[in-house]
Amino acid sequence: MRKCIALIILACAFVSLPVYSRGTQSLEEATVEVASGVGKSVVSISSVVKEKIGRSFQFGSPFEGFENDPFQRFFEDFFGSVPEREFERKGLGSGVIIDKDGYILTNEHVISGATQIKVKLSDGREFDAEVKGKDQRSDLAVIKIDVKNLPAAQLGDSDNLQIGKWVVAVGNPFGFAIENPEPTVTVGVVSALHRDLPPIGRRTWGYGDLIQTDAAINPGNSGGPLVNLKGEIVGINTAIITTTGGYQGLGFAIPINSAKRILNRLLRGEKVLYGWLGVNIQDLNDDLRNYFGIKEREGVIVLKVYKDSPAEKAGLKEGDLILTFDNQSVKKTRDLVKMVSTSEVGSVIPLGIVRSNKKMTVKVKIGKMPKDLEGLEELEEAAASSFRGMAVEDITALNKRRFRIKDDEGVVVVDIEEDSIADKSDLKIGDIILKIERKAIKN
Repeated sequence: MRKCIALIILACAFVSLPVYSRGTQSLEEATVEVASGVGKSVVSISSVVKEKIGRSFQFGSPFEGFENDPFQRFFEDFFGSVPEREFERKGLGSGVIIDKDGYILTNEHVISGATQIKVKLSDGREFDAEVKGKDQRSDLAVIKIDVKNLPAAQLGDSDNLQIGKWVVAVGNPFGFAIENPEPTVTVGVVSALHRDLPPIGRRTWGYGDLIQTDAAINPGNSGGPLVNLKGEIVGINTAIITTTGGYQGLGFAIPINSAKRILNRLLRGEKVLYGWLGVNIQDLNDDLRNYFGIKEREGVIVLKVYKDSPAEKAGLKEGDLILTFDNQSVKKTRDLVKMVSTSEVGSVIPLGIVRSNKKMTVKVKIGKMPKDLEGLEELEEAAASSFRGMAVEDITALNKRRFRIKDDEGVVVVDIEEDSIADKSDLKIGDIILKIERKAIKN
C-alpha cells in the first residue's frame, strides 16, 4: 500500500541533537553566541487574509468547483441557496531583520494575500508592517516596519555549505501562542544540498535547489533563518516532508544566495523576472545515450523545442546535447535550469552543444519566463487508457491545470502501478509522452 506523504510549507524549528564529547564545548559556545546575536534579529509575523466562502464550500459539497455538474445542482437544491460570506484566516510565521531601518526577509507564503500584517520583535514590541516586494516563484518577500536602529543579521554564503555542517535555526514555532516573544533556537546539520520539491498547497511553482536539514520544523517557523556557527544566515526555512503533519526529520530551506540574487528587486518593489529557454530537457542515461548515439557521459538532452521560443529562434533541435551554458559546464538538468532562470532577460548566451557527434556553439537570447496557464474556465473530462502498468489521458484544460502542462499534444501519465514495467522504467505521474520510437503521439 502506498503511503500518503504530505509536503507542508508550514514553519521551522530545530531540535538539539546528541553531540560527541569532543568539540561539545565549542558547539555549545557557538550556539549560545548565535542565540544571543541572531536571536535579536528574528521576529514573529502574524497575518490576516480575508476570503469568501460560497455555499458549496460552507456545506462541504464534494462537487465544489464543478458548477455545471448535475450532482452539484442536486446538492444545492437540497440544501437551498446560501449567500457567500467573508471570513478572516490568520497565519503565523517568522522573519529576520536584514536592515537596521526595519526591512525584514521572510517567505512569500507567510504574507501572501494578507490585508493586515503585524510584526513582534524579540523584545516584545509590536508594529504594523507593509509589503515592499514579494515573489511567489522563489517564495521570498520583504516587509518593512517603521522603526530605526534595529539589530540586523548578517547574510552569509550558502554556496560554501557542505553536508554534515552544523546549522542553527532561529524562529518562532507556534508564533503568538507562546507568550514569550524571544525566538526559539535549535541545532541540526545539513543533511543534503540541491533538493527539489514539487508545488505545495496553492503554489504554482515547485521549489528547486533547497538545503535539506534534519532539524525539526513546526508551524510558525516559516521565514525564519537557518544560520551557520559564525552567526551568518545561510538559508530561509520554508517546508517539510511529513506523513503525520509534524516533524519527521526532513526540513528544507531556501539558500540565502538565491535570496541575494533578487533582494534588491524585492527592496525596490520590482517584479522579479526569470530567464526562459523554451525546451524540455532530461539527464542523460544509457537508453537516451544509445537512442541518440551520444558518446558523452555528461550534459542534458533536448527532448522538445517549443515553438517561437528562444531555443527555436537560436536553432536548437531535438536530440541536441547541451554541454555548456555561458562557458559553464552543464552536468545535470538542475544545472541548466538554475543557470537559465537566473540569467538576465534579453542577454545573449553561448550554448556549447553536440549535434550528430559534432561539437558546435549556438547563441541564444534569453526570454522571459511565461506565466503558468491561467483563467481556464472549462473543466474537461479526459478518457483514460492503460498500458504496461501506466494510465494515460489526453491533454485537456483540466489536466493542464492539474499537472501545469503547456503542451497541447501528447498524453499525460496519470497513474503508475507499483512494480509494473512502467514503474521500473522510471516513468512518473505527470510525465508527458510526446513520441514513441520517433513517432509523434498526439492523443
